[in-house]
Amino acid sequence: MANIKPSLAKGTRDFSPREMEKRNHIFNTLKAVFKKFGYSEIQTPSFENLSTLTGKYGEEGDKLIFKILNSGDYLAKAPADLLDSRNANSLTKHISEKALRYDLTVPFARYVVMHQHELTLPFKRFQIQPVWRADRPQRGRYREFFQCDVDVVGSPSLLNEAEFILIYHEALSALGLRDFTVKINNRKILSGIAEVIGKPALIVDMTVAIDKLDKIGLEGVNKELLERGFTSEDLDILKPIILLEGNNEQKLAALKSVLQSSTQGLAGVAEIEEVFAYLESFGATDLLRERVEVDITLARGLNYYTGCIFEVKTNEVAMGSIGGGGRYDDLTGMFGLKDLTGVGVSFGADRIYDVLEELNLFPSSANASTTVLIINFDKTIEAYSLRLLANLRAQGIAAELYPAAVKLKKQMSYADDKNIPYVLLVGDEEMNSGNLSLKNMKTGEQGTMRLEDLVLFLKK
Repeated sequence: MANIKPSLAKGTRDFSPREMEKRNHIFNTLKAVFKKFGYSEIQTPSFENLSTLTGKYGEEGDKLIFKILNSGDYLAKAPADLLDSRNANSLTKHISEKALRYDLTVPFARYVVMHQHELTLPFKRFQIQPVWRADRPQRGRYREFFQCDVDVVGSPSLLNEAEFILIYHEALSALGLRDFTVKINNRKILSGIAEVIGKPALIVDMTVAIDKLDKIGLEGVNKELLERGFTSEDLDILKPIILLEGNNEQKLAALKSVLQSSTQGLAGVAEIEEVFAYLESFGATDLLRERVEVDITLARGLNYYTGCIFEVKTNEVAMGSIGGGGRYDDLTGMFGLKDLTGVGVSFGADRIYDVLEELNLFPSSANASTTVLIINFDKTIEAYSLRLLANLRAQGIAAELYPAAVKLKKQMSYADDKNIPYVLLVGDEEMNSGNLSLKNMKTGEQGTMRLEDLVLFLKK
């Protein structure tokens, strides 16, 4: 049998130990913040029944679901006429009953409905797991990637929206980011704008065009709006809204004036004002002034968001959004549980990783899993070193003993390659005196200390 050259499936990645330390630094930081705000972790299976996923993401989304072939002779029960017709869409349900999850939202909705009698509402959950999409792989887009979602269902209170802004601020600050913006809009404001210009049915066309302002400019937006059925008179009304300037207070005041004939639009403004009032009650006035921005061109998730909409961008590097989310009023309706409101946001872990890497913000601890390596000189000292190793580990210190008495240079190279910050050199003199020689691999400095002092030093 010929040797097969090993390769990765397109759109997937391996993660080295060093990369995993950095990724876990992100995940652990996020988890700690989520838990501080009262959220609990759940996990759902990697694959769901195909019927659970299909029809939830639109026609294009359904095409990107990875279907799993039934076990055994999966063609045995397939109708012969469908096999002859070679129509994949018609044949799928006969040969595939399960699929890899496409996102964390639909499985979460399924979870809530199935466990509704066990859950205490409001139910606050976070979930960090991989998802799969049969997309065309390209730079920054993968077929397997992690999502980090945090949601609360069963509570209409806008306190939740305010706390998500605080969660974004605390989590991203803990990761070392110093300049980022949490953008906020409201679906009701967008509906109100479409209502004011007499085109409520064209809200999606309007927002799709407005959302491109940064890319194609006002002239490009106007051209697209005209192509989508809007008039020059509509554009005259829209222009000052699209180019809304000033601080958040000024923007909201301007929106109140423009939307005075739209009850729905004014309700959207009032919701944002209430979120801001909660932030002020938290004492987060500086955060509100420096990090939060009303942006009426923000129009993500219009097919399911019903209230406040969020998007987070870093201003330190050129990068797309690193987070986003919003309020949805009927997440579980797809599974028969109506009118259960919720709100949630997500963190783009892969993009955050790239930002931290570019800004060199990963702490040195994210590059090392072992704190100290004990050099192995010979069999006699090895027995003493093993007792020392057990003692260090018992004190909660990540420690290794090199497994063989090879040349010192090779053992030092091992420590360097693994970014182990300290090396312990134990020879006859150290074994007899109890004064242990410790070398700092970064500075090259070396000194001696007793075991009890060594433990305190390494625990710092």
